[in-house]
Amino acid sequence: MRGYFAIGAEGISKPMNLGAIMRTAHAFGANFAFSVDAADKIRTVYKADTSKSFEHVPYYQWDTIDDMALPRGCTLVGVELTDDAVDLPSFRHPTAAAYVLGRERGSLSPEMIEKCAFTVKIPTKFCVNVSVAAALVMYDRMISMGRHAERPIKPGGPMTKRELDAIQRGRRV
Repeated sequence: MRGYFAIGAEGISKPMNLGAIMRTAHAFGANFAFSVDAADKIRTVYKADTSKSFEHVPYYQWDTIDDMALPRGCTLVGVELTDDAVDLPSFRHPTAAAYVLGRERGSLSPEMIEKCAFTVKIPTKFCVNVSVAAALVMYDRMISMGRHAERPIKPGGPMTKRELDAIQRGRRV
């Protein structure tokens, strides 16, 4: 996959959520993770990350939005359940992106939304856990930007060579 991405949260307060985001970021190949205005207990607790992702994925803590230092050319994308946000399945991910999610019991601040080039939403009936939302965003990026085969027409996995040959000869499989 070309480009790079980062995942982060504004105002995160639960160590287990940060640990889950870090573990998932590591699994999906994030280039870095970050927090902005994290709770004090987040700043020193890394025990919630059982895969030791902090040893493999750089993690940045910024105190304020103004302190954020994203790489040049990196597009900030807010993830928030608002009426005007783009549905995630309809969103074309930037090649270089940093995705920021809101706090556990709240939303992205108006200042953060203003800083974002785009705002996307996961089309659910209500908000999901911040670490689940982060995983869904990273998964959507992977399937939309990765080099995966087209999904098959029929249920199941990709067609075998025998099935493709039979279809080309006009036979039913």
